[in-house]
Amino acid sequence: MTGDGPRRAPGRTRGGGRASASMADVARLAGVSSQTVSRVSNGYAGVNEETRGQVLAAMKELGYRPNSAARALKRGEFRTIGVITFSLSTTGNVRTLEAIANSAAHQGYAVTLLPVAVPTEDEVRGAFSRLEELAVDAVIVIMEVHLLDAATVTLPPHVQVVVADSDAGDRYTVVDTDQAGGSRAAVRHLLDLGHRTVWHLGGPEGSFAAQRRADAWRAALAEAGRSAPPLVRGDWSAASGYEVGLGLAAREECTAVFAANDQMALGLLRALHERGRRVPEDVSVIGFDDIAEASSFLPPLTTLHQDFAEVGRLCVEAVLRKMRQDGPERGTTLVPTRLVQRASTAPPPGHPGAR
Repeated sequence: MTGDGPRRAPGRTRGGGRASASMADVARLAGVSSQTVSRVSNGYAGVNEETRGQVLAAMKELGYRPNSAARALKRGEFRTIGVITFSLSTTGNVRTLEAIANSAAHQGYAVTLLPVAVPTEDEVRGAFSRLEELAVDAVIVIMEVHLLDAATVTLPPHVQVVVADSDAGDRYTVVDTDQAGGSRAAVRHLLDLGHRTVWHLGGPEGSFAAQRRADAWRAALAEAGRSAPPLVRGDWSAASGYEVGLGLAAREECTAVFAANDQMALGLLRALHERGRRVPEDVSVIGFDDIAEASSFLPPLTTLHQDFAEVGRLCVEAVLRKMRQDGPERGTTLVPTRLVQRASTAPPPGHPGAR
């Protein structure tokens, strides 16, 4: 047989089976350059959607799979960011993780998630070791608990790390919501309505965010010359807000409550309703987070809006800068909160303007 036999389609063997397609095969089928195929396979911007669709369709038809290991060796990076988190049960952590994943994808990076059940130094070191085995370029740690505050706990010095939601700004690069500013805004809002003081339904004792919000609550009351009622704590859940709320509902002097998150505020609303305390006519309630359901609470919840998307974007931006060695080694970036006023806050009973 001579070389004049039938030509095979790209990606096909003589027997009709599928062979390993090359980038050049994809480029020919899509009618583009190999460089364009490379940009699409690496997730780079700058390729119009029509061309990107043609390249992806050609990849699918030929069964082309980019060689991730070869690409990583060639450019010296894996284009993957590791994320360590200690809980996926809280709204803040889940929404921060979602924002990090979306922002990383926009930059052409994948995310490898490694949940850690117990926030101890051994678990942290073990998590970094596992992430190194999984080939990541850098790590973002969502660390709500008080762990990095302890001088005995350190992160591996050779890994580029950004920390979200932690009080470790003098030792690491940290991105966080302005916990204190949001809490002060909540207290000022309730005092401006005419309440004599503000009770606080705080988060768990081991949480950095809960501690920062509680400290700011006390400070705001002190600055206004008001005494702080006893701090009561929940565990971020609606169930804990309900249990604590039953006790608060029994206190006639309690006319305003700042809940450290919206889920506990939801449980508090139920407890007040069951005990015959009207919201906001008898008790005003304000939360923190502005979860998607907050406007559907009964009554709709006044709360502090956290910009989780911005926190995630800044975490990815900071870790990429550290990888390129053109960003700060330490320090905290705070993302402002915003008061969202709805129907759960009003002047106290007997005050001018009260309902």
